[in-house]
Amino acid sequence: MDREKTSKEKANKEKRQKIFGTDGMRGKAGRFLTPYSVIRLGASAGIYFQQRAKAIHSNRILVGKDTRRSGYMVENALVSSLTSVGYDVIQIGPMPTPAIAFLTEDMRCDAGIMISASHNPFDDNGIKFFDHFGYKLDEDSERLIEDNYYDEELLNASLKTGYEIGSSKRIDDVVGRYIVHIKNSFPKHLTLQGMRIVCDCANGSAYKVAPTIFKELGADAIMINDEPNGHNINDQCGAMHPQILAQEVKKYRADIGFALDGDADRLVVVDDEGEVVNGDALIGALALYQKQNNTLRGDKIVATVMSNLALEEFLKTHGIGLERCNVGDKYVIESMQKHGLNFGGENSGHIIFGDYAKTGDGLVSALQVLAYLKQSGKASSLALNPFELYPSEMINLNVSQKLPLEQITGLEAMLDSISKSGNRHLVRYSGTENKLRILVEGKSAKSVKAQIQELANFLAQKLG
Repeated sequence: MDREKTSKEKANKEKRQKIFGTDGMRGKAGRFLTPYSVIRLGASAGIYFQQRAKAIHSNRILVGKDTRRSGYMVENALVSSLTSVGYDVIQIGPMPTPAIAFLTEDMRCDAGIMISASHNPFDDNGIKFFDHFGYKLDEDSERLIEDNYYDEELLNASLKTGYEIGSSKRIDDVVGRYIVHIKNSFPKHLTLQGMRIVCDCANGSAYKVAPTIFKELGADAIMINDEPNGHNINDQCGAMHPQILAQEVKKYRADIGFALDGDADRLVVVDDEGEVVNGDALIGALALYQKQNNTLRGDKIVATVMSNLALEEFLKTHGIGLERCNVGDKYVIESMQKHGLNFGGENSGHIIFGDYAKTGDGLVSALQVLAYLKQSGKASSLALNPFELYPSEMINLNVSQKLPLEQITGLEAMLDSISKSGNRHLVRYSGTENKLRILVEGKSAKSVKAQIQELANFLAQKLG
């Protein structure tokens, strides 16, 4: 009988839909993300946090959101579900994702929840969970919440009645705590007086805090795309569309431009010549800045498998090591914690200064860039482009099956050959599509092009 039950449970697990992606739950609002799925997810998460927070149980969960219209729908469903399992909910309205991470710990909450689909279009939405220390949940924790989600008996048994039902309240004045925290990341002996900055808020969650921070530190700050209406978040603006910012930087003859995304956890920089700074070049420049200031812990940083080989070699010439990890800022954080490091990032714009933030924070990163420019006295076009990227080619190969790579005969020998030539390779399946991503990069564009084509043809034949 027990064996039969175990077999059924295993079959159910294999059939059930995976809820979490690489950065929380995300999808089309009203289709994938419905009031029903959110209520179920909120209750599942509430049960998980109650089980995990017994030692320091405050019975409070913080909830914030970006500026999407669907945020109202998702927020109300979340509050309903969390109070139904006994949690008191604190709603703080539109705030950047990193603000939720900071305030969850600062306000001694059991957990924090951010309602956002980050850089996605306005009709998507998502939910990100943070533990009581302000860190994103790891995959094991997400798996436990998924187990709760599909456990009908547990969900029904966890519903509270009478005095045990939770409460909710909205607080509007916590924004000041986050602003002070961000300003404290900027060196106190420096000021931004004399610097002209253009900042693109992507009509997202930083539309209030960004101008306050820059102006209070003395900058001549010109804000664009800072009038959200629920539909215009990330719409031809922000980190995904830095070309508009580039035009404004040149128009106003600014020293630098910053583009945030909808939840302000990533940063794209435009230099004084109106050129978009490559993410790997930015990481390299900031790593060197910290090394020179003796603030780079362990003389090593974390970057993902997508970062260019030229970054790795640039760092090596300055005595800085590099740890690589999977794509996703939560994996960057996990690797930083594992190796005792305080700096890491993705070339897509998620940059983590571990001394000031528990996740990517576009505003912390912007202030560190400005501190570097102030200290170096260099123009941003010189300071933020310390090396040239190596030629790189990427092919996304449609596949009919995701055969484990180690089972593909001849692949290991081919990859070894690429490595021996001095080039770097990356072969991995997409987590959301039937695609194989193939990357080759190195000093010779001709060599890179030939090797990736040979590799793609080989894998296409093997995988159909």
